[in-house]
Amino acid sequence: MNVSNSAGSAARTTYAWSTVTDRRVPFMITDLLQAAVLDALTALDVDPIPESVSLERPANRDHGDWSTNVALATAKKAGRNPRELGSQLVEHLSANLPDGVAAVEIAGPGFVNFRLDNSWLGETIAATTAAGVETFGRSTQPIPTKVIVEFVSANPTGPLHAGHARGACYGDALARLYEAVGFDVLREFYVNDRGVQMQTYAKSLLARKNGEEPEEDGYKGQYIIDWAQHMPDGLSIDEALEWGYEYAIADQTEVLGQLGIHFDLWFSERSMVETGAIEASLAELRERGVVYDNDGAVWLRSTDYGDDKDRVLVRSDGDYTYILPDIAYHRDKFNRADRLVNVWGADHHGYIPRMKAAMEATGHDPAALSIPITQMVRLMRGDQEVKLSKRTGEIIELRELVDEIGADATRFLYLLQSVETPQTFDLQLAASKAMENPVYYVQMAHARLRSIQNKVSEAGIERQPLEAVDFSVLGHERELELLRQLQQYGDIVAIAAREQSPHKVINWLRDFAAAVHGFYHDCYVMGEDIDPTLTQARLWLVEATRVGLVSGLNLVGVSAPDSM
Repeated sequence: MNVSNSAGSAARTTYAWSTVTDRRVPFMITDLLQAAVLDALTALDVDPIPESVSLERPANRDHGDWSTNVALATAKKAGRNPRELGSQLVEHLSANLPDGVAAVEIAGPGFVNFRLDNSWLGETIAATTAAGVETFGRSTQPIPTKVIVEFVSANPTGPLHAGHARGACYGDALARLYEAVGFDVLREFYVNDRGVQMQTYAKSLLARKNGEEPEEDGYKGQYIIDWAQHMPDGLSIDEALEWGYEYAIADQTEVLGQLGIHFDLWFSERSMVETGAIEASLAELRERGVVYDNDGAVWLRSTDYGDDKDRVLVRSDGDYTYILPDIAYHRDKFNRADRLVNVWGADHHGYIPRMKAAMEATGHDPAALSIPITQMVRLMRGDQEVKLSKRTGEIIELRELVDEIGADATRFLYLLQSVETPQTFDLQLAASKAMENPVYYVQMAHARLRSIQNKVSEAGIERQPLEAVDFSVLGHERELELLRQLQQYGDIVAIAAREQSPHKVINWLRDFAAAVHGFYHDCYVMGEDIDPTLTQARLWLVEATRVGLVSGLNLVGVSAPDSM
């Protein structure tokens, strides 16, 4: 186990969060449409030219496949009438139709609508299958920015509980998203291994080892009894502390590993005491003139940076408050990365302004520190709220949760909603094999795609080379919906990364799975009434759909079973 401090610095080029949406794999039809619109605006002498063109699906499919409001968004600055500019765009684009576009039309006060022809069908299938599950929807260009995502960061005084699960699943999914769009990502666990709680933990273990009750302020959970049984006899308080520390870290590592969550670094708080990093940070703050002494204590001038009051860094008795080690830790992180993401629980919400102020006081851009807050999750079993462990009568351990519903359901359901909102989910439903279970519903979609491929293979039908297949025979609304959603996936990934919203990928997966189930019921791939030409086109569509589904599941750390 690598639990350590880390230091080092290097010159780096930062990359703004807001530009993440430009890092998509450049084969989507939307790229062609956006480029065509920008070219048309240039040809029409529109000034200024917008930096980007927004494209959306029309709510009414009768209005086409894609729509842009660029005429409305640009007209005022360019001194044009929106409807007139929209009409000019339509006229120019109609005379220079982009590949894959059948018609361009004006609608309402200036919306420009695009209708696609069948040529885009084969292009989407070819691009998706060529990319494969590892690269589909992901950026092929690295971003020269290093990001540290810090999450979970529980005390090494006990097992992780169900309350840690949301931050764990969210933090890892967010790291996966950043990697998907090209960032260099480091996953980090901050080990709160300094302070009185460690001594209390060691004393509690020793008490249970000796068959005694822990002190009144000690740790009294069942896990202390269980763990103490594994502790060697005759340990001193310091030896018990080290043994308990390693045991807790090993237990936390194991259960996180069951969820497919692994950290690049477990950063030890007490290592900063050993290296003098905390004192060095305080000295640097003094040099910057952002601290002062009053009533025997050392204070940070945090009100100069937007905080509601100055904060004590060192108490009059010489002990550090929690803020100073945090400043030292973030100082170290900024030596190793350009952007920091701290995933914190709801009880830390009030700590954000002071941490931002501290970063500015130390000379760092507070905008380079992002702090998503995860709200509470309410667990139900049927109509009964679950608050206590079945095993111990105490808080539910994360291990129990994973054992009951599985790693896939744990990850998927904790990512089902924005972490900014409170969440409720039913453990009984999560463990069930029912289509009402969201993770089962999505995984069943993949199993159905595999069943199609298996049946075709058993029938002795081989998929022809892609270039030999006629995709113009695809035209059923179920088929087109799959292709439309495949086209959207790259944009969904980029937006989810920019907005720190893994639940947007989950939403896409659920919608895509619904499209898969519709296709499965309504579009037979082979049979006496199915033309072999259509069979071949649908076989490639099935494979492209499978690639998209697996890619999305991989991005949120959920498996894609071949059968259910």
